[in-house]
Amino acid sequence: MSAPPRRFRSVRRVPAALSALVVLAVAGLFLYDLAAVRAHRPGMRWRRELARLLERHTPADTEVLVAGGLLALAGAVLLLLALAPGRRGLLPMAADPGVRAGIGRRAVALILRDRAMEVSGVRSVRVRVGRTHVGIRATSHFRELDDVRADLDEVLAVGIGELGLAHPPRTRVRVRR
Repeated sequence: MSAPPRRFRSVRRVPAALSALVVLAVAGLFLYDLAAVRAHRPGMRWRRELARLLERHTPADTEVLVAGGLLALAGAVLLLLALAPGRRGLLPMAADPGVRAGIGRRAVALILRDRAMEVSGVRSVRVRVGRTHVGIRATSHFRELDDVRADLDEVLAVGIGELGLAHPPRTRVRVRR
């Protein structure tokens, strides 16, 4: 038995490459300056100025605390981006082993909207698709609301089943006049 399909993750090649280039440039600059100091040459001016600033400011200074907080926040954002899946708009589909398929939420919403509009008595429909729920708001104009709701439940259950989603979402149907 194969593992259930997982959510899609974005590749994020450009942010990873930019982060690597920045880290490489800063590390190269520090390495060059360290080699210059070891070769009995004066350190770079920005490094000497940074050393003077660090002599004057303690970790309890407001500027140091604010800078540290901003750096911690930037690190937390980068960790969140690295761990969070980025392709949340794709819903995984159940397919043959070795095949990975997905369908966009907007496409699912359009398909289910078209299905719902085929129900007799439905004038308009709004469909919102999430990862675990599908919200349907329908407006009926000449049939009983309970009959329309029952028909919508049936049609939408068949529609979601035919989509072949790996984790079929639950439906929430609201019908009004």
